Amino acid sequence: MWKTSFTTLIVGVFVVYVLHTCWVMYGIVYTKPCENPKFENCLKPYLSGKTRLQLSIYTALRPNAEGGHTLIHKEEDFDVESKFERIVNVSLPKKTRKNGTLYAMVFVHQAGMSPWQDPRQVHLVTQLTTYMIPKPLEVSLISGEEAPKSHGKAPTQVTLDRPVSHWRSRLTLNVVSEDFVFDRDFLPSDVHRYLKVFQNGKKMVYLPLLFVDELSNRVKDLMEINSTSIELPLTISYDTISLGKLRFWIHMQDAVYSLQQFGFTEKDADEIKGIFVDTNLYLLALTFFVAAFHLLFDFLAFKNDISFWKQKKSMVGMSSKAVLWRCFSTIVIFMYLFDEQTSLLVLIPAGIGSLIEVWKVKKAFKIQIIWKAVRPTFIFGKSDESERRTEEYDTLAMKYLSYLLYPMCIGGAVYVSSIILSTSSVAHLPWKAFMYKAFNTFIDDIFAFIITMPTSHRLACFRDDVVFLVYLYQRWLYPVDKTRMNEYGLSYDEEEKPKGKAHED
Repeated sequence: MWKTSFTTLIVGVFVVYVLHTCWVMYGIVYTKPCENPKFENCLKPYLSGKTRLQLSIYTALRPNAEGGHTLIHKEEDFDVESKFERIVNVSLPKKTRKNGTLYAMVFVHQAGMSPWQDPRQVHLVTQLTTYMIPKPLEVSLISGEEAPKSHGKAPTQVTLDRPVSHWRSRLTLNVVSEDFVFDRDFLPSDVHRYLKVFQNGKKMVYLPLLFVDELSNRVKDLMEINSTSIELPLTISYDTISLGKLRFWIHMQDAVYSLQQFGFTEKDADEIKGIFVDTNLYLLALTFFVAAFHLLFDFLAFKNDISFWKQKKSMVGMSSKAVLWRCFSTIVIFMYLFDEQTSLLVLIPAGIGSLIEVWKVKKAFKIQIIWKAVRPTFIFGKSDESERRTEEYDTLAMKYLSYLLYPMCIGGAVYVSSIILSTSSVAHLPWKAFMYKAFNTFIDDIFAFIITMPTSHRLACFRDDVVFLVYLYQRWLYPVDKTRMNEYGLSYDEEEKPKGKAHED
């Protein structure tokens, strides 16, 4: 009877997940048009009438403009097809300077008419401010002096502990310029909230699809607001957008907003925004597949690594010092990434790997933990003769390589390679886990250019490529001889034979 392994099941689920995601993505970027434009269910674009339009932007303390509004910019002859970028200085109200909020109201309306009186206007409201804990002062390690801040006063120790109002210095606007005819029976739900329809005779017409790109609001563009910030610059950018990209961007903005509701900080959300904003759509699609395979190989590597060490009863041919060193270095890397406030996309796998390395140390040194009340007692197991011989190789290899390892801080990879050279065998190594980690190494090379991370950790991704090539060389130099007898008089062929009634040759 054919038996399905757990790994095969996981790979099958992964393939189904990727295919389903591709189908969902196709449903997002493709919208079914109205086949018969004369049909009553068809919604025709207002822009096809070539009406003169105007773009007006106001600021207000409330999203409904109660308490007054101020015009900060207008494009009297607004051409939907022409992209532009304008820099305007915005005066901040007193309430905003005192840790308050300021909103922008963006109108697209008929030229020569006030947007507040135009029945065929479309508008969106967005925040020009956001709350975030201010960055600590940067101190020069050479001079010891504090780096000057570009805007406002230096934050005090009290303000460093609580979020303060920050100015979003960019406002990115888009309008769908293509003459797309919607079918009311197949109207996408994501576009519906941006759609405003009116009756023009027997025809149903929808007004321009205006969109405020929240993904372009990055942490690097934020400016801290304080009582001295009387006026701050605002860069207004406009460009056209296709319907497919609009729908995709709406879903991405909703996803980022959901992550923030689940506790993601502004910095974590900014890392995800950077993946979408700083790359083109083709590289973005590649990023999705890379991330999916990274998740798969991460899971399979952890699973096979745990399975290997769970079945490991002896440390023959394995360096316990290398296991301890790897545990120490992994924890140090995790603490460094945590201190640098690295993206959760990098931090979470590093944390899981650290926990596994701690568990491997417990297995390698045969540590038993006995709890007496709230105080733990650690009991170390004894090594047999074969394990002691391995320890001798371990110590001998360290003696000859310590002069090279310590000054250069190469670490555990070269050390493990030296143990392999001493024992002249690789049969005892968890090669499945190595291969899955190797695949992830090359995937990490791509992620190193996409996800923000410390430079030292980015270089470490390429260091792992060299380590993997060393492992391949060891695999070629010392192939597994399954017919060779080990110290117990057994070969791998005999160990892999199923238990039961022996058959005749």
